Amino acid sequence: MLGLLHPAPEVPRLPADRTDAEYRRLRLRVFLGIFIGYAGYYLVRKNFSLAVPDILREHPEYTKAQLGAAMTALSVAYGFSKFLMGSVSDRSNPRYFLPLGLALSSGILLVCGLVKEVYLSLTAMVVLQALNGWFNGMGWAPCGKTMVHWFSAGERGRAVSVWNVAHNVGGALVATVALAGVALYGDWGAKFHFNACVALLIAAFSWYVLRDTPQSCGLPPVEEWRNDYPPGYGKDHERTLGFREIFLTHVFGNRLLWAIAVANAFVYFVRYGVVDWVPAYLQTAKGFTFQESSWAWSAFEWAGVPGTILCGWVSDRWFRSRRAPATVLFMIPTLLGLVVYGLNRHGPLAVDVAALIVIGFFIYGPIMLIGLQALDMVPKKAAGTAAGFTGFFGYVFGSAFAGTGVGWIADHWGWTGVVVVMCVCCVLTMGFSALTLSHGVRTESR
Repeated sequence: MLGLLHPAPEVPRLPADRTDAEYRRLRLRVFLGIFIGYAGYYLVRKNFSLAVPDILREHPEYTKAQLGAAMTALSVAYGFSKFLMGSVSDRSNPRYFLPLGLALSSGILLVCGLVKEVYLSLTAMVVLQALNGWFNGMGWAPCGKTMVHWFSAGERGRAVSVWNVAHNVGGALVATVALAGVALYGDWGAKFHFNACVALLIAAFSWYVLRDTPQSCGLPPVEEWRNDYPPGYGKDHERTLGFREIFLTHVFGNRLLWAIAVANAFVYFVRYGVVDWVPAYLQTAKGFTFQESSWAWSAFEWAGVPGTILCGWVSDRWFRSRRAPATVLFMIPTLLGLVVYGLNRHGPLAVDVAALIVIGFFIYGPIMLIGLQALDMVPKKAAGTAAGFTGFFGYVFGSAFAGTGVGWIADHWGWTGVVVVMCVCCVLTMGFSALTLSHGVRTESR
């Protein structure tokens, strides 16, 4: 199995008269593989958040902060995995790498849903969520590697923005699929095991449709095919790099990459500070039902679909493939949406849903652009590691604190304190992103 993970070898070029048709066919195929495959990862990632009200009801001995520790364990493990497994992905075949991680995460979720005894032990919950986070960390890097090999820099903002919708599709469907599972089985454990079964089917589909690089399919590099070369492009961009060169030269030595990594930590705190705690906030603080909070959760995620696509288009067209200006622009209405969400402490559900739609519409674009900017900053063969580096900051220093941190803040300062902290994080996201305003990709494409 480990041998299958190695990159596929290059094969002789196809005849020129077949290149265009084969490129278009395979680009659509691999895009569907990473889109549906990555959406599948979301079906088995944040299920614990959905189950928190059920666990609190059956085990009142736990506090919100204690259960938040399990969310933090997932985020920390995910962050480390996204970084370290990203470097492995750079030297692996995404056709096998992506489905493997999804299958392993699904196995953990089957245990969480079918073996209720694990909820008698906080340690068991933390360990299982950490394992799930580690396996989930295998999802983004092979998608990023696939994008930089099959889509050139001048079109990548639009392509990645459409692919990034997989976050929202998966994030919205996790609650919808869980709701269907609970209705089917009459057991809240279905929030785990039913989603896991669906994800296993998706893993099989991704394996079937994915391919490695264009060169492994007898095609030229995408830059050559589209006549779309980024500044400084050369043979080095197609060469497999050693771990030392990737880490020391292209990642740790890149000051702009450090800036967007820190920005990613703050924007991820906002994202997960909202979405992880929608069920607990709306059900415990405002008295809404699981169904009502699930629809609010889904509204947040679905709103990100048009917002992300618009952000990618704005980045490519308005700012000529510069990512930081669009990031700053979209964080402003995100901040305003948070203010409304926080002020509506005793208002109707409709206002909360409207605020969540605004936040979801605008926040996913910056999250997508920071990951895309990391891909733009390094050679293609270091793309997974660079994206993993920014993801490490996002999950270890952002999402992780949105688990235990938000739980602690809510216990001590209330939900108003949570929203104030998230507003500060919005401002800091804009500040650190602004440090990279000078970075851009200028291309000439056919």
